[in-house]
Amino acid sequence: MANYSKVQASHILVETLAEAQDLREKIAAGADFGQLAAAHSNCPSGEAGGDLGWFGRGMMVRPFEEAAFALSVGQLSQPVQTDFGYHLIKLTATA
Repeated sequence: MANYSKVQASHILVETLAEAQDLREKIAAGADFGQLAAAHSNCPSGEAGGDLGWFGRGMMVRPFEEAAFALSVGQLSQPVQTDFGYHLIKLTATA
């Protein structure tokens, strides 16, 4: 886990692992993360392209936080399962 005090990230939340994997493949092939978040995310943040803003440790559920803080800026996570569903997390900035 990287030694950031806070991060800025975007995410896409979907119900199934298959959906998350399909969206990850589309992003890897060049699809726009924000447009896919707006079209597919089950989180209200989807309307803002998935942007969650800045958050520190202890502000998100543990699996999500661990994945977000392990990324490098610009990197996209593998699907991360939480009680909410499956997330694709893109780290946009660190502090």
